[in-house]
Amino acid sequence: MTEWLTNAWNATAHFFTSMPWDVLGVWSLTICLLIVGLIGSVVPFLPGPLLIFAAGIIHTVLRPEAGMSVWGFVALCLGIVLSYVIDFVSGAMGARWFGASRWGIAGVFIGGIVGMFFVPVGLILGPLIGGVAFELIFEKKRLQPAAKSAWGSLLGTGVGLVLRLIVALGMVGAFLLDVLVW
Repeated sequence: MTEWLTNAWNATAHFFTSMPWDVLGVWSLTICLLIVGLIGSVVPFLPGPLLIFAAGIIHTVLRPEAGMSVWGFVALCLGIVLSYVIDFVSGAMGARWFGASRWGIAGVFIGGIVGMFFVPVGLILGPLIGGVAFELIFEKKRLQPAAKSAWGSLLGTGVGLVLRLIVALGMVGAFLLDVLVW
């Protein structure tokens, strides 16, 4: 019985003394940044794609022998640019498609900012109420067209979030492929 316990203790001690803690620390930091970056790709005001890019830079600086290549950084840069283009275009395209005015788009934006203080319901109702209110007050639309344009903006923003999450997943995949495979 004591021989088994001694062998288990020695194996555990050998595991922890031979562990390359610097590699484990760098990968832990990198994985945490990648996960927060993925979460940030759908949470407003958290720069998800930028955090994924930062994970690539930090990993390469801390482990240059196993870091990213130039092409990996190019792929991450393209992912950042694509993500922010999707951000700026999606809500406006959805609103325009459903007939929103500039006032309606501004209302959706302001309603989204105010709605962030009332998470999670405010993230959905804030832009919707803001869009309808601005269309009714400033553009003098009737209720049905105002609600339709606000709904379009909300729908466009939702599609934009899904597309941004897909881009962020592609960025994480590009990082992992570059570091682990190429």
